Formats: sequence, structure tokens, C-alpha cells
Amino acid sequence: MKASKLKWKHSFNSIKMKLMLGVLILTLPLITILIYYSVYSTKVVRNQVADSYKNMMILYMDQVDKTLEDSEKYINNTVAADSDFISYQLSKSDYDYNFNKIMMFNKLSNDIGMYKSVNSFFLYAPKRNDMLRVTRDRGTIEEDEAMNNVIKMTVDSKRINSKDWNVEQINQTYYLMYIFQSGDVYFGAWIKADNLMVPFKTIDFGTNGGALFATQDGVPLTNVDLVNRNQVQLKAVMENYYLSGNSHNFLVVGEPSSKGDFNLIALVPDEKILEKLPYLQKMVGLITFASLFSLPLGLSLLRRTIMLPLYRLMAAMKRIRSGHLEARIETFPTSDEFILVNETFNNMMAQIEGLRINVYEEQLSKQNEELQRLQLQINPHFFMNSLNVLYNLAKVKNFELIKEMSLSLMKYFRYMLRSNLSLVKLKDELEHTQNYFRIQELRFPGSLTCEINAPEFLIDTYVPPLVIQTFVENTVKHAVTLDELIHISIDIDVIELDSVPYITIAIQDTGRGFSEEVLLVLQKEESLVTEQGEHVGIWNIQRRLRLLYAQSAQISFSNSLPHGAAISITLPIHLKMKAGVANDVPFTDSR
Repeated sequence: MKASKLKWKHSFNSIKMKLMLGVLILTLPLITILIYYSVYSTKVVRNQVADSYKNMMILYMDQVDKTLEDSEKYINNTVAADSDFISYQLSKSDYDYNFNKIMMFNKLSNDIGMYKSVNSFFLYAPKRNDMLRVTRDRGTIEEDEAMNNVIKMTVDSKRINSKDWNVEQINQTYYLMYIFQSGDVYFGAWIKADNLMVPFKTIDFGTNGGALFATQDGVPLTNVDLVNRNQVQLKAVMENYYLSGNSHNFLVVGEPSSKGDFNLIALVPDEKILEKLPYLQKMVGLITFASLFSLPLGLSLLRRTIMLPLYRLMAAMKRIRSGHLEARIETFPTSDEFILVNETFNNMMAQIEGLRINVYEEQLSKQNEELQRLQLQINPHFFMNSLNVLYNLAKVKNFELIKEMSLSLMKYFRYMLRSNLSLVKLKDELEHTQNYFRIQELRFPGSLTCEINAPEFLIDTYVPPLVIQTFVENTVKHAVTLDELIHISIDIDVIELDSVPYITIAIQDTGRGFSEEVLLVLQKEESLVTEQGEHVGIWNIQRRLRLLYAQSAQISFSNSLPHGAAISITLPIHLKMKAGVANDVPFTDSR
């Protein structure tokens, strides 16, 4: 036992070994080479790209710092040696102050043209609460007020640092602000962060890349949309490069400024880096060629070992699904597992075919027995009541009614006791119903009326026996009294459901109808049998319809307005008697 298991486990003819061998031959060398060259080449090229962009950021950061330093020198030289500024600072009277303020305004208006990055110069005298601002591009009143407030708040909070440019946000725009204090006067400049980005517009960072300024807290000052859209994390320390981003990875390289607490950062997408990998691209091409060359061999192996046996198995299964239980899988050379599957499948189908025949014959026999048992069910109360009517008619010596009653009972029991009939003609069922109704008329004279409407072209169709008479009997049993006239109507018609013709039988009476409890149980098609055997006939009908038609027949129960029970039956139309279903010829009475 153990030896056979071991032999199967290590058999080279097994699907397991063939699949493992095929996958290893196809993928292992290619994946190993691809992973090695991808990791190694990407790492080398990324380091080279990072060093290149790092040097570029250092160069451009020096230029930005030089621009800021030039603006600082201009402010410092003006404070130290410009006569107009000294006069403005030492003004005593209002007249002198206003005159010197005009002179400073003219000077700053002329000099701001030499500093293209500067947006505005300003002079602020807190003691006079006076602000002088010279702006290159006139902004909105709200922006001017916001800048003035920032200047005043900075001066009032004593946050003056003559060595640093502070980052300030006005509305949605970031600025760099520098303030130099000279006595009671504060001289400074505003530079929009976007103005310092002009030189970077000529640099190729890739389709999705770019450069930006950011605070050391990681807040972007420019190119905010690029950072937010790709969820790039900006670090304070920019000594080494790192990767960040959600859908796209970016190489993040930066350089801090020596003039303020902000960094110049480059975001280079991986797509840009891969452009500098020609050697790796050649290797990928070689790997692709090798894959294309070896793939047909691997597919051919998989087809011969797996797909062809599976196709044969599926073809046999499709034939069996179509009803051909004699279908088998032919013997052919294949793997050990498929040989075992095919032999087991063929043996199993042979057993299923024999078992199906036995079960089918047993079901037919059981169904016929159950149908006969259900059809032979006779209400004992009806039999006793009929004898009682005959007895009373004999006492009054009404021989004509005795003869009529006896003949009606003879027809009734002959119809009820016929054997091996699961379908009868509609006209026979209607005649039986009328015969039963006549018996009940003799029992309850003046208490019953009945109306039957059936088209002539339907009377030769076949229906289950007692499918109408049972519900008429149920009305007589539960609704008829000597104090009230009960009317029963039977309407038969044809409808189409999904282009298939069905016969509909509608039975209504003018009695009290179903109670809520009984109606709920009947609608669920559950058995409703009391100790007195009530509603056995209805359950009988439901059961027979399921045996004969499965889900093709429908029966529904409801109460009609203003009162009374309503039953609707829908049956497939049978124009010919099925073989083995009804072998008897319907009895026809002749008097």
C-alpha cells in the first residue's frame, strides 16, 4: 500500500510533476534574470539620477539664495548709506516726514525694476502708524490689507530676524518676507514663491514631475496640486533621496536654503528614471524573445497533458447533460491521474444509468399507487347522507325521485371507482359535477343553484378527475344551509403564458368564504386536516396536481366580494391522452 502511494507520488507521468516541470522551465530562469537586472539596474540608475538632481538642486538653490541675498544687500545698503532713507528716518515734523516719504517712494519705485523677483518693498513706522509700500504688480485691496497686517503682527510680536526670510501665506499664495530694523523704522521686501520657480520651467522633470518649494514642516509652497494629487510625503531633512507617492512613485531630492526655513525639492517620476535604462530595456527585450520562443513549447506540453484529456471529459459530460447517459470516455494514452479519472467516471456512469432506471420505475409505480389511492377517497358522510335521502324518499313512496337518485348515485360511484385513470375529458368531469350537484339538489331542495360556462372547443381536453367536483362538494359541505340560497358558478377559458396555452377553471360561490386562518394555510399549500377530516379534498387536489404537472399547474384561493369563496386553477392543455396515463374509456350512461 505504501509502495504504491510512493510510486504515484514520484511518478514523472503525473500531472503534478509535469506541471511543476513545465512551469519551472518557462518561468524560473526568466524571472530570476528579470528580477536581478531590474533590481540592480534600477538601484544603480536611481542613485545616478538622484545624484544628478541633487547637484542640480544645489546649483539652483545657490541661485535662489543669491537672489534673496541681493535683495538683502540692497535693503542693508539703503539703510546704512542712502541719504533719502536717513532723512526719512530722522524726520521731525510732519512736513519733513511727508516730503521724505515721497522721496523714498520715488527711489523704491525706480529701484524695484532691478530686482525682478521682488514683488514689493515696504517701510513701516510704528510710532506714526504709517506704511509705505511699493508694489511691482498692483494686487487687490484685500491682499494689500493682509500684507500690511502680517507686517504689523510680525513687528508687534518682535519676531524680527535680520538673517532669515520668513514664509507667509496670503489667501492661497505663499510669500517670502524679509524685514530689517533700523531705529524706529522697519524696511523689508516681499517675494512671491512662484517668482523663484521661473528658472525651473525649462528643466525636464518628466510628464508628471516637477520642482517646488516647501517648508521644513513638509508644507508645499508651490506646485501644491502635484504634491496633493500624488500624496507625496515631504520630509524636513533632505540629505538623502527617498521614494514617495500613491499611484506614481516619485524620487524626492531636495536642498535646504541658507536664507530661510524652506527647501527646494525635485519630484522625479519613476517613468523618467526608466528612460535612462537602455541596458535594462535590452535585457527585457531579450527576455521577451526568450519567452516567446519557449512559450509555444510549454503550451504544447500543457495542451497534451491537461487540455486534451479535459476536453474529452467535458465532451462526455455535455452529452450526459443532454440526456445521453450511455456516453463514455474512450481509452487513450494520457497521464496517470486522467486514466484513473476516466475509468472512475465510466464506472460511475454505468452505475448511475442502472440506478436511474430502477428509481424511475419505482417512482412510476409509487406515483400510480398514490394517484389511485387519492382518487378512491370517498367521503363517508356523503355516502351516509345519500342513503338517508333514499330512505326518506322510500317512506313517502316517491319512486320517480328514488329512481333518479339511484341512477345518479350509480353514475357517481362508477366515476369514482374507475381504476388507472389520472386524466379524463373535461366533458366527463363536467357531467360528473352536474350529476353530483343533482344529488345535492335532492338533499337541499331550493337551496342550491349552479351555472357552468365552458367553450365547446375545450370539452375534449383532458383534466385530472374530480378537480372541479371536489370544490363544488367543499361548497356544499361548508356553505349550504336551509336558510340561504347558495349559487355556484364554474367558468372555463383559455389563456397564454409565455406563448403556451393553458386552461383556466374559475369556481366561485356565494357562501361565507374561507376564514383568514384557512386561507393563509391554503395559499401556502400546506395540509389542512382537522379531526373531522375537513379540507381533505382540497389537499387531495393540490397533491394530485403536483404529482401530475409538477410546477406547470397553479391553484390559488381567495374570497370574492361581497362574500364567498373563489378558486382559480391553471392547467396545461392536453388534447391527447398520454400513454400509460388513461387506459380506460370514459363510461357513458344509456337509459
